[in-house]
Amino acid sequence: MNPSTIHALARPEVSPLPAYNAGLSSDAVRARYGVAEVARLASNENPFGASPAVGRALAGLASQLNHYPDANSTALRRAIAGRVGAEPGQIVIGNGSEDILQMLCLALLSPGDRVLTQRPGFGLHEIFPRMMNAEVQALALTPALEFDLDAWCEALARGPKIAMIANPSNPVGCLFDAAAFERLLAATPAGTLLVIDEAYVEYARLAPGFPDALAALRRQPRPWIVLRTFSKGWGLAGLRVGYGIASDAALVQLLDRVRTPFNVNHAAQTAALAAWGDEPFMDHAVAQTVQMRAALEAQLHALALPGLRVAPSAANFLFIDLGRPNGPVHEALLARGIIVKPWKEPGFEHFIRVSVGTPDENRRFLCALREILGATP
Repeated sequence: MNPSTIHALARPEVSPLPAYNAGLSSDAVRARYGVAEVARLASNENPFGASPAVGRALAGLASQLNHYPDANSTALRRAIAGRVGAEPGQIVIGNGSEDILQMLCLALLSPGDRVLTQRPGFGLHEIFPRMMNAEVQALALTPALEFDLDAWCEALARGPKIAMIANPSNPVGCLFDAAAFERLLAATPAGTLLVIDEAYVEYARLAPGFPDALAALRRQPRPWIVLRTFSKGWGLAGLRVGYGIASDAALVQLLDRVRTPFNVNHAAQTAALAAWGDEPFMDHAVAQTVQMRAALEAQLHALALPGLRVAPSAANFLFIDLGRPNGPVHEALLARGIIVKPWKEPGFEHFIRVSVGTPDENRRFLCALREILGATP
């Protein structure tokens, strides 16, 4: 089959889309570099894993695998709604929160609609809107690697159909504090949907000034949805469960029209319910990770390597300016069995994003980086 024939069948928006960079698997790194131990520091996973309650809940599922899951994730929606102070009809469950991002774009965007987001940012905040032939405006950071609040307010005032606001930012880790968040709300026209991506909320809520987005959004009339995930703080990245809390059940009903009928499998629903029931385990893991992030940042500064800069972070990762192209450093780290994420967006080819791992993984990364940067001009 001639590939041009296949491409001729595609919608014109599809071929130019970049593939999402999910990074290398541990097995791929072992096979390619011949290393025995791999430190996974690229995907912002929880190094403490999931609550032991999850393993107990999953143990008896083998006999149920011939049955379809609950298409509406009823029990999980009720549990989430009860804790966040919403009605179950305001909750949408996805195969990861990116599934909900895709639902939003499928349900709401037409060619030429405008979407506002951040760059550098989570790639799917741009890829999914462009898939629908929407126009994407991506705002730049300040030189200090912080959100440009004035630029955001000006862009919001021009009335995009959707504003995707990641708080804190991925990959940088910066955040809008409570006062800045109120300014964003005040600048937003009534017809703009605010999509607040709080994938790292469990970590960020420990940062001074982090806003209670739900409380602030409920005080105003604009439509909104807050996205969260079980992949990070709750340690369920391998099962893919995300959720959204919407301003109105009508928005969830629209998303139901475009989501696949059984988008969250039975094991994922079961695991998420079990994890949700053990909040103390999550709280402890998050608190430990935040402490290790602070220690890792301090140790990076202590290296005193020329050109090295670390962006302040409220998440479970650090965004590091190497002061030189990230490709050779990334390759050298892989050769030592350490996976990080080199950033490829224009203007950020000197940066890597490094997840906070176990104490041993963090030490390995620091030692390797010192060795590599000390030898690389």
